[in-house]
Amino acid sequence: MLLNKPKRKIKLMEICGTHTMSIAQNGIRSLLEENIELVSGPGCPVCVTPSNIIDICLELLKEPNIVIFSYGDMLRVPGSKGKRLFQHKQVKMCLSPLEALDYAKENPNKQIIFLGVGFETTTPGSAICILEAYKQNIKNFFFYSLLKRTEPALRTLLKDDPDIDGFICPGHVACILGEQGFQFLSKEYHKPGVISGFEAEDILCSINLLIDMINQDTPAIKNTYQRAVRYNGNQKALSLIHDVFEPETSLWKGLGNIEKSGLKLKDTYSQFDAKIYFQLPLPENKEPKGCQCANILTGKKKPIECPLFQKICTPQNPIGPCMVSSEGACAASFMYEERL
Repeated sequence: MLLNKPKRKIKLMEICGTHTMSIAQNGIRSLLEENIELVSGPGCPVCVTPSNIIDICLELLKEPNIVIFSYGDMLRVPGSKGKRLFQHKQVKMCLSPLEALDYAKENPNKQIIFLGVGFETTTPGSAICILEAYKQNIKNFFFYSLLKRTEPALRTLLKDDPDIDGFICPGHVACILGEQGFQFLSKEYHKPGVISGFEAEDILCSINLLIDMINQDTPAIKNTYQRAVRYNGNQKALSLIHDVFEPETSLWKGLGNIEKSGLKLKDTYSQFDAKIYFQLPLPENKEPKGCQCANILTGKKKPIECPLFQKICTPQNPIGPCMVSSEGACAASFMYEERL
């Protein structure tokens, strides 16, 4: 595929961890002209989770009857003292929050906490789990919401860096939100966006469309992932999210506190809220010395510009979450792009 030539230097951002990995794996940056800068944004939910969440969980695990469930990558993120959740016998990896709920039913004398990490993609599954726990009146199941909303983060990004010229929009999130979920980019910020699939051809096509819209100064939201994304999104999933959760201010690594960018359980389901039941402290961002994950997540730095990259921080010994996650920019760059 021959790409359109931009009339000026442009900066594009992908905001999906799967796109980040596909871009690196397929060598897409090496195909771009020098005046096209393609940077990674906050597309990995594990990466944007506040740093001390692991420490909070490790403190909870001092109680022998507490068991914590979460997805795989979250369990490998190091706490402030280097300890990781997967090293603890009271921690279990799962693919669905319903696994944690089943465990709670089978072990009524234990307190089960599910770490709900993710964007809109995984939120409907969490909503189903909460509704099921409510229906069955499960007393020993708790949900620690680390869920994030995409739109407020993009607004904050553009406020912080108005020089981003266009976005490769996340296909997975768009399956839930639909094209309508990204219309604000072109209508309010005059920025083009393309909802993209995950194959190399999808991404190159999306970049081509972005260059064309920037050259013509005709920003819009285009959908090249029509095989999965509808204009109005998944209305049933959106209804589930609305029924169970409500927006709250949430802390993001690299972006700080963003109003209405997180999701908490509505009062009807507050009995399952781990933050309330266990009186958990507010999250904080305390980065390991030298770690540049916060700047990498906002496109201010590239992984190779981190002094820890490849020297100390590797997939075998990750220091920051961008190297831990299978969708992190540092892990993608380490495996497929940069070599010191």
